[in-house]
Amino acid sequence: MDQQKFLEILNECATSCDNCYNACLEEENVKMMSNCIRLDRECAEICRYLASAISRNSPFIKEIATLCSQICTACANECRQHEHDHCQKCADICMKCSEACNELL
Repeated sequence: MDQQKFLEILNECATSCDNCYNACLEEENVKMMSNCIRLDRECAEICRYLASAISRNSPFIKEIATLCSQICTACANECRQHEHDHCQKCADICMKCSEACNELL
């Protein structure tokens, strides 16, 4: 996968997590969504950090990508537990991003 395509996937995942995070805050039972919200934030931040590391040619790209894959998978697994459309969409892109990170490794 070329670098530009990978950066697009990272950005798409971060944006999807931000959207899910915001939508979860509007759900009737926000407390039930707390772990989803937490993981959405973690995932969005690590995806943006990895994109930044790639753009500056960090010597730690593989380590950050490993962590990014783990967090994306955790976020996807959490989102899959919720029936909301925003959670299901987020889970799909998080798994796509996790797979892209693994491909990079």
